[in-house]
Amino acid sequence: MNGVHDMGGMHGFGPVQREENEPVFHESWEKTVYAMSTAMRVQGVFNIDESRHAIERMAPARYLASSYYERWLAALETNLVEKGVLRPDEIEARTRLLRDATDAELPRREDPELAERVVSARLKLGTSPHDRSASARFRAGDGVAARNIHPKGHTRLPRYIRGMRGVIDRVHGAATLPDANAHGLGEKREPLYSVCFEAAEVWGETAEPRQRLYVDLWESYLEEA
Repeated sequence: MNGVHDMGGMHGFGPVQREENEPVFHESWEKTVYAMSTAMRVQGVFNIDESRHAIERMAPARYLASSYYERWLAALETNLVEKGVLRPDEIEARTRLLRDATDAELPRREDPELAERVVSARLKLGTSPHDRSASARFRAGDGVAARNIHPKGHTRLPRYIRGMRGVIDRVHGAATLPDANAHGLGEKREPLYSVCFEAAEVWGETAEPRQRLYVDLWESYLEEA
């Protein structure tokens, strides 16, 4: 989708501030949000693409003012409401209770089986889910161009790469198409490629010399150059 949520390649947001020895979480509540979101995905309540699409539907001002895990929390609330797990009034009531009664006991649920499933799912993140036996339209070395399209829904085709010409660097295999998975249309797996773009193709005269950019793009995002 087009909007402020697709910030890749955009100017005006200042330099990236690197934090020395940056911790995984800056606040304890961030761990809770991460755990809740992961548990919901493991149980099939919503998938990662639905989570990303929910973030993309945040009001632009709220999105820009929110931290990384505040965006995760907003997406979690949106998906739980849309899936019928919670109602907005329930969330508001609980928020008021915890805000006004600072000594209120926080709920705690012990579920060893679910905890084991969550940990198992996290450990699999380093393994490739791609189907390497699937036939692919393009091969390594083929010239391609990222399609200059503007989907209204979720997509993983970055706005700054649309219309740019590159070369297939490698074929990953078939993978879940986010554009479908985010909207309840199933996985609709299709070939995923690593595409190499010359920096000058993307950034023009402002590009650093001899630099290249590699972007993972699904087959439906590409056309022959």
